[in-house]
Amino acid sequence: MARYPLNIPEALKNEARRIAERQGVSLNQLILWSVAEKVAELRQAMTDPRFPLVSYRMGASGVPTAVVAGTGVRVQTLHIAATHWGRTPAEIADDYRLSKEQVTQALAFAQAHRREIEAAIAEEEELEAQACRS
Repeated sequence: MARYPLNIPEALKNEARRIAERQGVSLNQLILWSVAEKVAELRQAMTDPRFPLVSYRMGASGVPTAVVAGTGVRVQTLHIAATHWGRTPAEIADDYRLSKEQVTQALAFAQAHRREIEAAIAEEEELEAQACRS
């Protein structure tokens, strides 16, 4: 991992720290996620302007993953919570320390990008099945 000194206005740093605390992550992790999301967006030009609270970050496998912007929470995780576990947007928001607006928009994104989200879920399930067989 490379180190990079960052000069950031105090007000922006304080706001980022508050957001990181609400997400239950360090300021460093929040900044890393934010940069990863922006780089993935610029590289892939994948953002959907209808859903400004959803962005992409490069996953560990190198595949862009839809996440709630500024967090590491994957849209597919919220979709599973709603569709498979029957959780309401308010319950999901509480479970994942998100606003109800973030959850609602992520679920709307999942509907609008249903094939992409379901393909990601199927791929993850297949990887889990392969791991269990090994």
